[in-house]
Amino acid sequence: MTIRLYFDEDAMDEHLVRALQARGGEIVTAIDAGLIERPDEDHLAYATAQGCVLYGFNVADYYRLHTAFLAAGTTHAGIILARQQHYSAGE
Repeated sequence: MTIRLYFDEDAMDEHLVRALQARGGEIVTAIDAGLIERPDEDHLAYATAQGCVLYGFNVADYYRLHTAFLAAGTTHAGIILARQQHYSAGE
C-alpha cells in the first residue's frame, strides 16, 4: 500500500518530503499543487479530491474543518497534525 500525503505550505519540510518519497510514499506539497498562500479550506479540499491524507500544523483550523466535514456528512482521507518546530539560527 502506498502512502499518499499532502503537505500544506506550513508543513513542507524538504528533508521529510524527500525521505518519505525515497521510501515509496506519494507526497504532494502545496507548491506542487499551486496552493501557496491559500486558506486551509483549499488545502483540505485539494487533499480530499486527490485522496491524500493532509499533513499540517494548524490544529485549530483543521479541527474546525474536520468538524464541518462530519456535520455535512462528508469525508476526507485523514488529517495528521503535528507540532511545528521552531529553531534559532544557532541550533
